[in-house]
Amino acid sequence: MEPVIIVLIILVVLVFIALIKTIQVIPQASAAIVERFGRYTRTLNAGLNIVVPFIDTIRNRIDLREQVVPFPPQPVITQDNLVVNIDTVIYYQVTDARAATYEVASYIQAIEQLTVTTLRNIIGGMDLERTLTSREEINAALRGVLDEATGKWGIRVNRVELKAIEPPTSIQDSMEKQMRADRDKRAAILQAEGVRQSEILRAEGEKQSQILRAEGEAKAAALRAEGEAQAVRTVFEAIHAGDPDQKLLSYQYLQMLPKIAEGDANKLWIVPSEIGDALKGLSGAMGNFAPNAGGSGSSGNSGTASERREKPSID
Repeated sequence: MEPVIIVLIILVVLVFIALIKTIQVIPQASAAIVERFGRYTRTLNAGLNIVVPFIDTIRNRIDLREQVVPFPPQPVITQDNLVVNIDTVIYYQVTDARAATYEVASYIQAIEQLTVTTLRNIIGGMDLERTLTSREEINAALRGVLDEATGKWGIRVNRVELKAIEPPTSIQDSMEKQMRADRDKRAAILQAEGVRQSEILRAEGEKQSQILRAEGEAKAAALRAEGEAQAVRTVFEAIHAGDPDQKLLSYQYLQMLPKIAEGDANKLWIVPSEIGDALKGLSGAMGNFAPNAGGSGSSGNSGTASERREKPSID
């Protein structure tokens, strides 16, 4: 009885193992290569798949998603015999699981070696300056060569990126000095331009200030002249309205004489001819107010008036 139980247990275990090997679940974005007696049979896609246990075997499971592979820095010699270290990153995707399994032993290693050799061919035809400034050109050329070569492997190279291009230390020092000199030059130019703009703005401000000041002074002078003219007109109208006689005018004329002689610079001043008439009128007015006297008194007044008429001419 016991041997029968053992046989049943063995059969159950074999059936369980057979079921496990028969049912194959492939994850999404993956593929599996099935071989029968060592020969390729079919490719299992994502989902539930049935295989013949102990006859069909899973050779390889391949991820169909886009993969990112960074490669270590590679020394490359430029056209002007300078060694630069270049880091690259490859973005690829498996499009044919069967070709990726049987056409190349290790597609990762093959892509790396192909990238290194292609990169050396491309950089070998460029000098250092062009290498540092032509990343897009290098990426496009490298991607074209890789995509053409890896197509038969069932690989599609989507992008190739250069992470870093490191020139020799001596070249880096020279480039740093050149960049520092360029920055200092640009700073000096900007500072000079700022000073120039500041001087221009200051000159424009002073010009506008002088223009406004001159306009203000002109307007003030015009207003003063207009005020003086109005005052003269007012005085003239008042005089004519009062109908003054010759005596009053002569008296006002004599009062203005001291103002004409004011100032330290007035060393010589000329008496107009009309002052004689003014003095005669004033003398006549004073004679009417004075008491009647003899001939000697009249001659004395006449002499005084004569002196007054002559003194201003002497001074």
